[in-house]
Amino acid sequence: MHISEGVLSLPVLLTGAGLTVIGTAWALKKLDYNQIPKTAILSAVFFVASLIHVPIGPSNMHLVLNGLTGIILGPACILAILVALFLQAVLFQFGGLTALGVNTVIMAGPALVCGLLYYSLPVKLKKNIFVNFCLGALGILGSGFLVAISLAFSGEAFLPAAKLIILAHIPVMVVEGIIASLTVSFLHKVRPEMIEKR
Repeated sequence: MHISEGVLSLPVLLTGAGLTVIGTAWALKKLDYNQIPKTAILSAVFFVASLIHVPIGPSNMHLVLNGLTGIILGPACILAILVALFLQAVLFQFGGLTALGVNTVIMAGPALVCGLLYYSLPVKLKKNIFVNFCLGALGILGSGFLVAISLAFSGEAFLPAAKLIILAHIPVMVVEGIIASLTVSFLHKVRPEMIEKR
């Protein structure tokens, strides 16, 4: 899901960096200081999830958990994902510092949408396993769509890859949908305050 350095065009990189700066400023403004420990934990979970690979044919893909991060954190998901992506770029060379803005938009954008959708739902639907499965899968679908758009705007040579990105992530969507639905159901039973208020 990470786009490496040297792949994207300058306008795409600048657009991603600009959107990340705006999103980060907005998330910091809305951040409740009591939410900082939860944001740090979810940032660590996001970081570790990328080390869990799902075998797909001769290759493999890693978990992202951005939909679940958005459901639990809301706007603070931007901060959690930005910090995790920065550490991944520095420690493992996943993505890269010049692509950090674009990669943040790719993963935090859908996460934020999932969080906003979740908190706009009636209480009964928030506990629905199928709804939470769809939100978990939507995070990956949205990220795949944004990767495809980023590649498509960076050159025609990337169009074939852009078309395959979403199809290649369907198995990850299913896995992340299951993880999100089980995690949200569990939190509703043991710590409902974690996902009922922000």
